[in-house]
Amino acid sequence: MVAFLLRRLAATLPVLCVVALIVFLMTRLSPGDPAAAIVGDNATTENLQRVRSNLGLTQSLPVQFVKWSWKLLHGDLGESFFTKRPVTELIGQRVEPTLALAGLTLVLTVLIAVPLGALAAWRHGGVLDRTLMSFSALGFSIPAFVTGYCLIWLFAMKLQWLPVQGYVRIGEGLLPWLRNLALPATTLSIVYTALIARVTRAAVAEALTEDFIRTARAKGVGEWRVLMRHALASAAVPIITVIGIGVALLIGGVVVTESVFAIPGLGSLTVDAVLSRDFPLIQGITLFFSVIYVLVNLVVDLCYLVADPRIRY
Repeated sequence: MVAFLLRRLAATLPVLCVVALIVFLMTRLSPGDPAAAIVGDNATTENLQRVRSNLGLTQSLPVQFVKWSWKLLHGDLGESFFTKRPVTELIGQRVEPTLALAGLTLVLTVLIAVPLGALAAWRHGGVLDRTLMSFSALGFSIPAFVTGYCLIWLFAMKLQWLPVQGYVRIGEGLLPWLRNLALPATTLSIVYTALIARVTRAAVAEALTEDFIRTARAKGVGEWRVLMRHALASAAVPIITVIGIGVALLIGGVVVTESVFAIPGLGSLTVDAVLSRDFPLIQGITLFFSVIYVLVNLVVDLCYLVADPRIRY
């Protein structure tokens, strides 16, 4: 397993290098000039050129990329164009709300979606199965911000059970932390639950048709044990795969959801950075999310070894 882990870690390095190059080119070649946003609309050409020179934007793209890459190798993500503060410091101040929201959403989704999908496969063609399929289609169709505003109207404004927006650190109390994250986590988990439950249903339904399931039933094994111990365990690999893939959806949903609920995390910081064309901050946040996604895929690969020992060979 150690050799497998080392090989996977080595394979992630070229991926991160390609991601760094793509992020750099996307920020530099996208429309908009951060210097113009800094100096304002009434700035002269001389002032604009001076600001661009101070920011290093007058140099050629290869020179800019080499300088940025050299800093990156030393753990320096650069300095924000507007706040003049290190990007690592800005990310560090905003990372807790984002990880808390993503983590709570992931736990909530897995606890709901996997049992729901397994039960729907067990009652294939029944009321639960048809309800799950309808929910999946509805969950994929409605944008996250629409779901968020509907939940705000119902639970925050109409019933006044939960706060509308904001974030409370977990150190200030578990209950206030959960109350502030309940609506955004539910908003994010709807799409994620629809995806995982649908894949779980398909994988478990296929496993229930296998010969070893008929053998277990012939031996007198109870239906609940057949479903949870045999069918669900056999379908673990595709379920783990879709959980890992869904993290990409989760990262994209965090950006929108944090803006809707005014959560001071990396999502809202990303929106502000894009609107102001803050190149170093955009690059730093994107690389951070990329590293998170690569690490999640590494964890998924390790989970494969536990779910199916044949993969080790």
